[in-house]
Amino acid sequence: MPSKKLAQVNDLNWESEVTKSDVPVLVDFTGQYCAPCKQIEPFIEQLASEYAGRVKIVQVDVEEGPNAAAKAGVKNIPTLIMYKAGEAVATQKGAAPKTILKQLIERGL
Repeated sequence: MPSKKLAQVNDLNWESEVTKSDVPVLVDFTGQYCAPCKQIEPFIEQLASEYAGRVKIVQVDVEEGPNAAAKAGVKNIPTLIMYKAGEAVATQKGAAPKTILKQLIERGL
């Protein structure tokens, strides 16, 4: 189940929400049946609050955004990719503690 607190991105709004964003974007590639994705979701939501206004944090359900996931080279979930000016600048594959996710965001600022 996607987070109700995070913006949901799919193939239709990928370009406007990620590629053309004026602020850095952390994309959480996730799936409805992914247990590790659910484990890190509270951390992602906390970071969205902590970085509000400086970083946009969004989710892509790979079943609803298969083209976005393919363009990003996502083969496994969870995969988190930090984008700055439309370019991927840092990637985290697999679940990670909040401190590691925070470092991922910092690399894009």
